Amino acid sequence: MQTDVVSRVRKDLAGSVDENTKNSCSRFFKEEVKCYGVKSSVVGKIAKDYFKELKNAGQADKKNIFFLCEELLQSDYCEEAYIAFEWAYLVRAEYTEADFSIFEHWVENYVNNWAKCDTLCNHAVGSFIEKFPPYIENLKLWTQSDNRWLRRASAVTLVLPARKGLFLPEIFEISDLLLTDKDDLVRKGYGWMLKEASKPHLQEVFDYVMKNKKEMPRTSLRYAIEKFPEDLRAKAMEK
Repeated sequence: MQTDVVSRVRKDLAGSVDENTKNSCSRFFKEEVKCYGVKSSVVGKIAKDYFKELKNAGQADKKNIFFLCEELLQSDYCEEAYIAFEWAYLVRAEYTEADFSIFEHWVENYVNNWAKCDTLCNHAVGSFIEKFPPYIENLKLWTQSDNRWLRRASAVTLVLPARKGLFLPEIFEISDLLLTDKDDLVRKGYGWMLKEASKPHLQEVFDYVMKNKKEMPRTSLRYAIEKFPEDLRAKAMEK
């Protein structure tokens, strides 16, 4: 049934192409991307429907799901990656510490644009870190990688935990490690993480920005202060 599910998912995606979506794919990414051109709402429905089918057939345990994810990811299509990462998130109750190496393998081998990076890391990897916080140490190692997606992943993994007010000291540590990164998407990634942290921890993030703004790239700064009140935003933008 496993391979059959993947081939049916692919058939459904190929039959759901929307020309406007297909044409807009290239505008969203600087990199060359492989897209069917299916609307995200349709991709989400396909992901949900097939996961339900697998569950009803007793095939939705983590081992089976991760096997299917790997198969979907090998095609390099954005929509198949979205489905894989959504399925991986749906089995988060079964995560064990050993799964970190699988997620790391996926970032290293299958993530090649910001959308794949954020879909995987915001949800599946972020949930893993909330369940096993010591693995934040591994995120810190990602900040030093030559792979730009691992570096962006080190920050965007903490976007949703940051919004909940979690891991503030570690968020500042990761921001320190990425502070002067040369990659625009990495800069935006840690700026986004700081922006989310500012919602529950405004004063602390403001203080961090003021302390580091001389070194912080303007891209990161603008992202970080986006939700500040106007007076604090003006102070942060002063040269």
